[in-house]
Amino acid sequence: MTTNSRRRWLVTGASRGLGHAIASLAIQRGDKVCLMARGAEVADLAAALGQNAIAVRGDVSSAQDLGSAVAAMVAHWGGVDVLVNNAGLHRGGKIGAISEEDWDATLATNLSGPMRAIRAVLPHLESGGAIINIGAVVGFRGFSGDSCYGASKAGLSGLTQVLAAELAAQNIRVNLVVPGFVMTEMTAGVSERAREKIVAKVPLRRMGTAEEIADVVWWVAGSSYMTGSTIVTDGGLMCNL
Repeated sequence: MTTNSRRRWLVTGASRGLGHAIASLAIQRGDKVCLMARGAEVADLAAALGQNAIAVRGDVSSAQDLGSAVAAMVAHWGGVDVLVNNAGLHRGGKIGAISEEDWDATLATNLSGPMRAIRAVLPHLESGGAIINIGAVVGFRGFSGDSCYGASKAGLSGLTQVLAAELAAQNIRVNLVVPGFVMTEMTAGVSERAREKIVAKVPLRRMGTAEEIADVVWWVAGSSYMTGSTIVTDGGLMCNL
């Protein structure tokens, strides 16, 4: 951990939605953040967050890009304290219609990406560090037409469990935060009818916000006796399915 107790975060998929909300909250609360995203706009977003933010344009499916992000953090701040594996790709379709390319791309981003990110940060993640993987309800409950996304997020849950046990000896905590139906760019394309059907199954009767999930991620990052946990933040959706 840095000597001034300001943690150093690497947040993937940080240019929009949940990733940007997490990065923004960490900055607001005094920490330092490296925002990683594929789009060129990530540089402007980091600049807008101030001097404690840096940006690296890259794809989590690339070990080289992830290495560049970690190298930038080491050069600026000397290491990493928190990794948030947030970058995600959603490709839908029934099992007989999914292309091999969609299947491979989804797993490359949602499962292999977090694995590569963890491997990249580990040499620089000190005792007390935290890894937070962002899961999905569909990784635990079946939704027709979501085999790519569901399989990738179920795999991420398994990876979380294994690494929580494996990295505990180094005092590195690994947890899974599972958002429910949250207002982001990814859910913006859902039709009004479909949105209403999903919200009707949420006991709190509303969608969540990226800021609400970011607050949970912040709390998990600082929870020193929590590892291997699945923190579902879905307005009660999973208990009602």
